[in-house]
Amino acid sequence: MAWAERLFPSGVRGLVAASTWLRQQVLARPSLISIGLLIGAWVVLALVEPKFVSLANIGNMFAFIPELGIIALGMTLLLTAGVFDLSVGAVFGFAPLVMYMLVNDAQLAPELALLVALGVAVLIGLTNGFLVAKIGITSFLVTLGMALFVRGLGLYISQGFPEATLEDASILKSILVGTFDIGSLKVYSGLGWFALLAIAAWFLLDRSPRGNWITATGGNERAAVARGVNTANVKIGLFVLTAVLAAFAGLISTTRIGSSYAISGTGYELEVIAMCVVGGTSLYGGRGTIVGTVVGVILLRSIRNGIIIIGVPGLAYNMFVGLVILVAVILQALAERRNEGGL
Repeated sequence: MAWAERLFPSGVRGLVAASTWLRQQVLARPSLISIGLLIGAWVVLALVEPKFVSLANIGNMFAFIPELGIIALGMTLLLTAGVFDLSVGAVFGFAPLVMYMLVNDAQLAPELALLVALGVAVLIGLTNGFLVAKIGITSFLVTLGMALFVRGLGLYISQGFPEATLEDASILKSILVGTFDIGSLKVYSGLGWFALLAIAAWFLLDRSPRGNWITATGGNERAAVARGVNTANVKIGLFVLTAVLAAFAGLISTTRIGSSYAISGTGYELEVIAMCVVGGTSLYGGRGTIVGTVVGVILLRSIRNGIIIIGVPGLAYNMFVGLVILVAVILQALAERRNEGGL
């Protein structure tokens, strides 16, 4: 580097300045890494298989985004506060099961059954939040136990059989999973729900005082308490919100498919956490980005769709996801380390 600086002093200084500026931008906006990975993935997949960027395939790919994307919004807020929820996959499958058992067996109106299902999610979230924030049990143990309990309860009450969902003529179905066309692109209303909820989550985390409470709770809880933040209530509220979002995502998914299964959402909790981490949210709390999570959701869904389009066996999906996670966290760690070392 010394010889290059003697020969091209202005060029080297400019390169160093550009590198420093880019590192600062990455630290300030962790989502930049995931945006770069998303662009790179789309370019590679489009070059390998041009059908990947066709309107039909894009519409099909985005139809599945709300299923995990809506849960990821709540998980981002939880991770920012320094906790997480492993029961979201179980709630994703259990809430729709409760709703459609009430509709099919108890003849309850779908709208009321939906409220009951969301109420069950609230109860699950309150239980998780109370045990973590008030009793002091780690979120890993609490939500793992809740996941096993909820999943087992769903299998028991349904005896492992699926429940039929709403009829095609239902107004509620149109609201949850209706479609409309933009030219030759088919758009599902679930994507609209995801966009609205993403905007609301972004405003909550980045533009409201409660967002500062969430970040402070995950960054330094003792300091947050000393400044008057009720960190226990913050965590409880986020657990409730995340459970409700998981239930709502499950309702959208099962209504679109036409059947509700107790095992729906199995493994979703880890995939959702992966989406958040790839987007730039820290697993250790104190840093979260809704924009990055949205990008992370699109990135992992693009990979899942792309490997199918190009003919790679679907079982290889986890391998590609693991690679993307490793690349993202390595780049984030290198940026942080270079910043701390002043390099």
